[in-house]
Amino acid sequence: MSVFAFYLFAICVIAGGLFTVISRNPVHSVLWLILSFLSSAGLFVLLGAEFVAMLLIIVYVGAVAVLFLFVVMMLDVDFAELKAEMARYMPLALLIGIVILMQFTMVFGAWEANEAAEGLRAQVTPTDQHNTAALGLILYDQYFLLFQLSGLILLVAMVGAIVLTLRHRVDVKRQDVLAQMYRDPAMAMELKDVKPGQGL
Repeated sequence: MSVFAFYLFAICVIAGGLFTVISRNPVHSVLWLILSFLSSAGLFVLLGAEFVAMLLIIVYVGAVAVLFLFVVMMLDVDFAELKAEMARYMPLALLIGIVILMQFTMVFGAWEANEAAEGLRAQVTPTDQHNTAALGLILYDQYFLLFQLSGLILLVAMVGAIVLTLRHRVDVKRQDVLAQMYRDPAMAMELKDVKPGQGL
């Protein structure tokens, strides 16, 4: 059953990636991409990496792919013009694809499975704990400081990106919340005695 599931997920990953590239409708491309992500998560489950599989589903399918789908559906993009531009680079893309396929053929032709690989993979996870629990213990016990430092680095990078891209334009009227809260009602309104037949 596991062999059948492996081939099923592998075929779905390859087919999803292929149809993601060649689909004419961009919405269909995103849906095929979601199928590839889900099939990849199935392959991770077969490898015993349930935590990575759940991350793939939650982060990529639940956030990234859905965001792509919303952007594609909401933006009015002229895909005919984009495809016309892409057709000019098709020969170069086919050449690069052939080179990559040749490299894959060379790699798989010289690839041999190591007999000690199964044992080495089994030694990573303790026998008395689930791999997700073992990963949590490693992250939040042995490498807690490094884990927090990596989060701090990502936070600094996010703040830096916001600061670099933030532009204060003088020709744009911005809302001053404090000025609105502390305004004097007596100074905010002025009554004018407009007489009939006269303007302000």
